[in-house]
Amino acid sequence: MTWLLIPFAYLIGSISFAVVVSKCMRLPDPYSYGSGNPGATNVLRTGNKRAAVFTLLGDALKGWLAVVIARVVLDESGLTQGTSAWILCGVVIAVFLGHLYPLFHGFKGGKGVATACGILFGINLILGLATLATWLIVAFFLRYSSLAALAAAVFGPIYFVFLFGFQPMAIALAVVCALLVWRHRSNIRNLINGTEARIGKKKTPSPNTAEKVE
Repeated sequence: MTWLLIPFAYLIGSISFAVVVSKCMRLPDPYSYGSGNPGATNVLRTGNKRAAVFTLLGDALKGWLAVVIARVVLDESGLTQGTSAWILCGVVIAVFLGHLYPLFHGFKGGKGVATACGILFGINLILGLATLATWLIVAFFLRYSSLAALAAAVFGPIYFVFLFGFQPMAIALAVVCALLVWRHRSNIRNLINGTEARIGKKKTPSPNTAEKVE
């Protein structure tokens, strides 16, 4: 029955807080304006900062919650450490895929930055803080939120191996990293072309423009 944690995590990940928060605060559907991306950055385009913060926290919380619930259940399951480790890996990938391809929203999800952050904090506090610090440093000095997200995604698995050695979870985090990089492919093109918007720089949004990280 512990394997049911994996589809359960996917369902948690499929809850789009951009949609939930927008409905609760009577804001437009996030799919209908700006980049069309259901994430905090697009919600911020409504001018409602509280809604954007709630979206960010909600997306991070679901990643954290799925991992923490799985860890508690697996600790009490009596399974071998190896089996529990692989199930937890499945939970990590499932909740992230739920955000990227949500069952409840036509499989059209966000880019996963906040959810990935929540996952890392659910695995280990130091791991989460180290990865968050990477995002903050890159964002502060280079002023590209997408580049900061990509750097944090790449360093997340590296930090895990440095802290805990090479374990199955390192593979799961590498998968999450690859998926996050894939979702940022338009931002990568813009970074190469020099057209990616910097943090704090206003630009006219449209459904065809490159999206910032949510």
